Amino acid sequence: MALVEFRQVRKQFIDQNKKPFTAVEGSDFVIQDKEFVVFVGPSGCGKTTSLRMIAGLEKQTSGDIIIGDRIVNDLHPKDRDIAMVFQDYALYPHMTIRENLSFGLRNLKKPKEYIEQKVREASNILGLDHMLDRKPRELSGGQRQRVAVGRAIVRDPQVFLFDEPLSNLDAKLRVQMRVELSELHKRLGATIVYVTHDQVEAMTLGERIVVMNQGVIQQIASPAELYANPKNMFVAGFIGSPAMNFIDARVERDRIIVDGGSFGLPEDVAARLSAYSGKEIVLGIRPEDIYGDDFAPGVSTEHRLQARIQVVEHLGSENLVYFHVGNRLVTAKVHPETQGYNGLSKEFILDLRKCHYFDPATQERITGK
Repeated sequence: MALVEFRQVRKQFIDQNKKPFTAVEGSDFVIQDKEFVVFVGPSGCGKTTSLRMIAGLEKQTSGDIIIGDRIVNDLHPKDRDIAMVFQDYALYPHMTIRENLSFGLRNLKKPKEYIEQKVREASNILGLDHMLDRKPRELSGGQRQRVAVGRAIVRDPQVFLFDEPLSNLDAKLRVQMRVELSELHKRLGATIVYVTHDQVEAMTLGERIVVMNQGVIQQIASPAELYANPKNMFVAGFIGSPAMNFIDARVERDRIIVDGGSFGLPEDVAARLSAYSGKEIVLGIRPEDIYGDDFAPGVSTEHRLQARIQVVEHLGSENLVYFHVGNRLVTAKVHPETQGYNGLSKEFILDLRKCHYFDPATQERITGK
């Protein structure tokens, strides 16, 4: 296995109007040997372009790409010692699973005994032993995806690349395959670069996550760090489900004013926001840190917000309550026994210990440093 490094990598395309646009802007990062790193972001953010540049399917406009101890800028994809798993499986329908698994090795003219050993190892790891003589059409979506992964495993590459491999599966199969991919990473000790638009997938699979938007890396961190300390409003709003709420607010010395409430700030927060006294900021709070006033165990009840409930979604283990604060729609994830009805006014309690504060001009989190 090997590390992967981007050094000031930039990728520019020419659109249909013959105007240049930048898909990836000045990326710098290192993926360590045997690390599982996930690229996540909305469509068009540059995550798949980054993956394709690692694979050699796209040529970077500038910068260097390193795999292991080699700069691979000018290496053909087949010479980069990588294996890629695509979204659409890309299996040969006329071949058996055994033939699909061995196809790459047969093309490389590997000895028959070696091919059989590698196919046996991969099919054993992925639970494909009993279906090696079947054709792809006889398999479920999850089984086909395992075959596609197996075809990569038999190559024994330095780096595995996954391009949204679970997006064609139903919700139950996606959960199952996430577990299988995590277990596979542990067994192989492989370097894995994985692309997805699904932040739940990113949070459950990645040891570190690269969050991208409009071709720019916003933050690289562990799932826990991204959740607890987002660098800016984009990361804060993208990571977490339901998404973080953003509320327009104003700082007045040691208090923060929002539509429907006024709160005294803890000393450390007041010190952090001292430069913003008399100014507008954006308060960020996650839905799980807003409580109905009848279920708020262990939370200070002094920070109360009055709002009119618009919609309640009853999900069994929790309720999602929607209401407006000023022009912002806010979601609260509350106890399932919390009482509240559409159209009625209710008090909600905010856990200010868990709040984040953002500069509305830069959208960066205010750290006070």
